[in-house]
Amino acid sequence: MEAKATVVSNRIGSERFLTTRTMVQLGMLIAITLIMGLTPLGTIPTPFLSVSLVTVPVAIAAILMGPKGGFIVGGVFGLTSFYNAVAGKSAMMAAFFAINPAATAFTAIVPRLFEGVLCGLIFMGLSKIKNFKTPAFYLASLSCPVFNTILFMSSVVFFFYDCEFIQNLVVSKGATNPLHFVILLVGVQGVVEAVTCLVVAGAVSQAVARYLRKN
Repeated sequence: MEAKATVVSNRIGSERFLTTRTMVQLGMLIAITLIMGLTPLGTIPTPFLSVSLVTVPVAIAAILMGPKGGFIVGGVFGLTSFYNAVAGKSAMMAAFFAINPAATAFTAIVPRLFEGVLCGLIFMGLSKIKNFKTPAFYLASLSCPVFNTILFMSSVVFFFYDCEFIQNLVVSKGATNPLHFVILLVGVQGVVEAVTCLVVAGAVSQAVARYLRKN
């Protein structure tokens, strides 16, 4: 019985993608991502970067439906981020859009695509380790906001570090180099995002996976 459960469990995230159950899960997570990404429900405002909670549905999609699910829901996250930049809902992203719309689109969307893919791959790899199934849910959930921060801020630094908006922040925060700037800017926000996704996405994805194994 245990061996059978393990085999079924390992199918989470790698099962045939176009199934009714998967489409329902994907639709629900896309809807949640849109609501969180386009309303204040998904963010905790700060003066510059908002604390984003939208990595939670991305992580859940990546764990339950694999890299493809993470790619799709991560892409929806990215599109909402780009919309917010165009609509001026984020001071930093709006400033970037005024400077370089194409680079802003890349910064908003591409890191979110890859965070979902990488999260899904990490879960698939960790879940194959014997007696490591439960930690796999939480470590994969933690990886999603970590990748989001690393990839997003890397794009910000690459495209916009020399612009006036960022340089004003560099001076005001006393940063001595790009890495120092990222650490100072992200700070507590990054920790809040990581802990929230670790706890919420880890618990939800594990609970849903258990339910699916029984049904």
